[in-house]
Amino acid sequence: MKALVIVLLTVLLFACGSDNKQNFLSTDISGASFGQDFQLLDHTAEKRTLSDFKDSVVVIFFGYTQCPDMCPATMGILAETLQALGDDASRVQVLFVTLDPVQDTPGKLKQYLSFFDARFIGLTGDQAAIDGVTEDFKVYSKVQTQDTSALSVDHSTGTYLFDTKGNIRLYVSYGSSKDVFLHDIEALLNES
Repeated sequence: MKALVIVLLTVLLFACGSDNKQNFLSTDISGASFGQDFQLLDHTAEKRTLSDFKDSVVVIFFGYTQCPDMCPATMGILAETLQALGDDASRVQVLFVTLDPVQDTPGKLKQYLSFFDARFIGLTGDQAAIDGVTEDFKVYSKVQTQDTSALSVDHSTGTYLFDTKGNIRLYVSYGSSKDVFLHDIEALLNES
């Protein structure tokens, strides 16, 4: 929980100091020094970095495929958002970074994400790679083992938005509506 509090305080601090005059509905974290880049494997086992998606608004969410509530809810909202964007959806890339690389194989990520939108890309790696990315993005996650030996992961649930130049710009809190995502993604697209 301390990590989550630190992330929220950092987000608020950057929001207060931002010179950007854009009217976003989510938290403006332009200029944040975290979440700079990564190297992970996508669900086709191809190496990917954040810079692979320049010229697109990039939406990054951290979760796991067995998540019972927050992950599918967010993926569903993002799928609705892309649908509402129409042709502009081709300029947006949703990335789902797994917090459970042992269970979330590339094939499982592809199957899970195709349920929402086939354009979504799942990212994975070994545990050290995932830990490095979550640390860089200030994402809280803790694996919990239940009585049935089923795995669950407690994790932070915000979504990060990057502009078309590859800069981290916005933090969207869990529970935000499609309208929030739609407004802010369109605003980022209109900057380019």
